[in-house]
Amino acid sequence: MTVVHVFDPPMCCTTGVCGPSVDPRLVRFAADLDWLHSQGITVERFNLSQQPGAFAADDAVRSALEKTGEAALPLVKVDGEVKSGGVYPSRDELAEWAGLEAPTPSIFSDAVAELVAIGAAIASNCDPCFKYHYDRARKLGVSREDMWAAVTLAQNVKDTPAKAVLDLADRYLHQGDSPAAATPPSAAATKGGCCS
Repeated sequence: MTVVHVFDPPMCCTTGVCGPSVDPRLVRFAADLDWLHSQGITVERFNLSQQPGAFAADDAVRSALEKTGEAALPLVKVDGEVKSGGVYPSRDELAEWAGLEAPTPSIFSDAVAELVAIGAAIASNCDPCFKYHYDRARKLGVSREDMWAAVTLAQNVKDTPAKAVLDLADRYLHQGDSPAAATPPSAAATKGGCCS
């Protein structure tokens, strides 16, 4: 069975979504490793700040660190052989090294990641997040029209459940479609529910 070992530079986590900003490279790479795992490949990751013993115990990794320092990281080994160092490889490279057929091309580019982050900023009402990801998207050449489409879609997704619950309240309180509409509010409150 093929085994992929990834030796990451020091970081708080490997997802790329912790801290004040999203690192699209790490998000993409984490998705690529999940894809490998779904194909039956064993994947293990080691973080220099959290698992230094794994780095010291591996001769090839220790040698690379002695030669070039942290610039050697991330270092990827497949079945004990070093395949790359200093960059996160693509899904195509990982597939080739693991002996898998080339995967369906991913559309999750850095620009798409920024559009997703812009939508998430709108959905979570986060001003600094929006400003940060707007700047990053602009630097990547994302059009204002595409950013506005992400904003509009996120707002529509956010508004839909709010509208649905308002419609529910209208039915209960004004149209009498529910038996609960006949129950006085004080009696309903004593019966328990989600907020009592």
